[in-house]
Amino acid sequence: MARALPSRQEYLTRWQELHGGFDPRSSRFVGPWLSMVYMLARPLAQVGLSPDSVTALGLVVSAFVVVLCWLGGWWVIAAAVVVGISGVFDSLDGAVAVLSDRATRWGSVLDSLVDRISDALYLVALWLVGAPAWVCVAAGFALGLLEYTRARAAATGLDEVGILTVGERPTRVTVAAMFLLAAGIYRSESVFWATSGAAVLLLVSGIGFGQLVVLVRRRLR
Repeated sequence: MARALPSRQEYLTRWQELHGGFDPRSSRFVGPWLSMVYMLARPLAQVGLSPDSVTALGLVVSAFVVVLCWLGGWWVIAAAVVVGISGVFDSLDGAVAVLSDRATRWGSVLDSLVDRISDALYLVALWLVGAPAWVCVAAGFALGLLEYTRARAAATGLDEVGILTVGERPTRVTVAAMFLLAAGIYRSESVFWATSGAAVLLLVSGIGFGQLVVLVRRRLR
């Protein structure tokens, strides 16, 4: 007999246990978001899809963003939508892991690796639409510093929950989607919107890096 999947409340409780005791039900944003992800992940867990497969599928979706931006024109609007879908996949793999009780350390590493590749693909997409290469490279560098600092802090045993910054991945996904959407709608100004998107990613990643360094230093002293 197949194992019964956890209820929504059981899923939220398990998520809380895996994230340092932070109760998602206490947040007006995290709770509803995880509830939606739970509904989407449930059928995937029921058919036995592995969390790693969901992660890999999310990477394919992110790569499709680059293809759509390479095609240009109205396809850039579709690319913006696909960025949003890739953001959902970023949470789906973890939800499937929790629901199927298949959370592993390798899965966590793979998820982080795919997230970084996806971040880079968003910047490539903005470059294809018209953003200067140097702005995209600078944004990628700032983003890399932010996530590397987070990883090193976690390696010391510091709990990642509670050290949120303005440069978190949901923010980056939203920025990439919004500016690609604007570039697709206002095609005569696509270079402006793509450049602005890359610049905003550079800004939030740079500020986020500064915030993270201050918070980590304060908690490790």
